[in-house]
Amino acid sequence: MQIAIINGPNLNLLGTREPEIYGSLTFEQYFEALKSKFPQVIFHYYQSNVEGELINEIQRVGFDFDGIVLNPAGYTHTSVALGDCIAAIKTPVIEVHISNIHAREEFRKISLVSAKCNGTIAGLGLIGYELATRYFLNK
Repeated sequence: MQIAIINGPNLNLLGTREPEIYGSLTFEQYFEALKSKFPQVIFHYYQSNVEGELINEIQRVGFDFDGIVLNPAGYTHTSVALGDCIAAIKTPVIEVHISNIHAREEFRKISLVSAKCNGTIAGLGLIGYELATRYFLNK
């Protein structure tokens, strides 16, 4: 099974960015633990702060992989293009947010990608990536 984890803007700063919201682990540290927990999965990890690069990566893996775990971060609330991209691919997508976007600022309660995804996990911290992986394994 191949699963792509695609993280959007500012998630390269995990571990130092607002640790009271996002925790103190870097994503690279968490990713190593995730790979150890699921040795039967071939994970591919990609992060970009650039919307077009995220779209290119989703298109690249979106016809061959078994699943995509996408944290669109700030683009969740602004990117019609990411939503259109998800709708255009064959690979199922689970949207993940580390924080509870519904308990934050009003603008964060709007997602332009959720309706295109198979499901959304929000507010459970980094474990959301594990839960999304389990969804794909149990499909």
